[in-house]
Amino acid sequence: MISDPIEFELFKNALFGIADEMALTVFRTTYSGVLKDNMDYSTALFDGDGVLVAQGLTLPGHLGSMPTAIAAVKAAFAGQVHRGDVFILNDPFQGGMHLPDVFIFKPIFQPGEDQRPIAWACAVCHQTDIGGRVPGSNASDSTEIYQEGLRIPPLKFYERGVRNETLFSLIEKNVRVPVKVFGDLRAQLAACHIAEQAVIELAAHYGTDNLAGYMTELVDYAERMTRAALGELPDGIYDFLDHIDDDGIDVGKPIPLKVTITKSGDAIAVDWTGSSPQVKGAINNTLSYTKSASYCAIRSILPQNIPTNEGVFRAITVTAPEGTIANMVLPGACAARGLTGFRMVDCMFGALAKMLPDQVFAASDGGNTGVSIGG
Repeated sequence: MISDPIEFELFKNALFGIADEMALTVFRTTYSGVLKDNMDYSTALFDGDGVLVAQGLTLPGHLGSMPTAIAAVKAAFAGQVHRGDVFILNDPFQGGMHLPDVFIFKPIFQPGEDQRPIAWACAVCHQTDIGGRVPGSNASDSTEIYQEGLRIPPLKFYERGVRNETLFSLIEKNVRVPVKVFGDLRAQLAACHIAEQAVIELAAHYGTDNLAGYMTELVDYAERMTRAALGELPDGIYDFLDHIDDDGIDVGKPIPLKVTITKSGDAIAVDWTGSSPQVKGAINNTLSYTKSASYCAIRSILPQNIPTNEGVFRAITVTAPEGTIANMVLPGACAARGLTGFRMVDCMFGALAKMLPDQVFAASDGGNTGVSIGG
């Protein structure tokens, strides 16, 4: 527990302020309308162990996926994380969500110390194009991941401050609008650089040990608040069944989405068993994005003053059988998985409305329509 609650509040606001400044940096420096107008990106800070501590201003759908992505990076480069390194990935089968969403991670080190990071910065942005069979790399009628564009496993984008020229060239030759893509990637790098400077200043003010302690306490604090809020909700099992009309390939074949929410004490479990087997069309979800949709809906019924970080997620368990639309396996296509993810949020609200009929708002349009024009 923190002995000085005022100092802890100041630290919390400072840390979330850094994550917000990262988001504004992307907004100010990006090249594409996808980011400037749609703000289809997210920023976050992690502690030295890769635990999500603070999210920026933007999309909740990305934030729930970030712990999966950073875990993939740490697993791929255990013992090989150095000052000046920057990591990149987008592979849905190794930490990513769908190919246009490219993650950039930057470990942050205390000046003069190279042993272990004191924090990590992350920016994930939907790129205008990542290759594949159609402009925009976002077709709903692809039938396997190999049609959808360039798959980037966890790799070093920069190593000890030196950029990976091979990877830069490979990306350049596989995307239709390299000027926009590299402009947006530089915006992500700028956001992470801003975070690095700010975190180092924070560490100089508080000390490295206090910085780590406050970060840990901020996550624990969010968990305590989440569990306390969940404890006030009625226990029970609440389910909901919805359908997507079809996947655009097997026309006229409805796709069930079923969720069962079990609320018990200070925890809540979300189970997507009963949802459709994964489909041919490109609307399949990774488990990480299914988690994001689930977290997003539950976060919406919790008090606003709870910091949104991994502490919230600790009180929520999300499961989905492998090989389903909620947890695809190779060679599943997923470029348009946003349609399923948004419908999942509506499905969650359908179940939560049975628990809290006076608090949960009505379903939205049930999906999204994306138009890509190229030539």
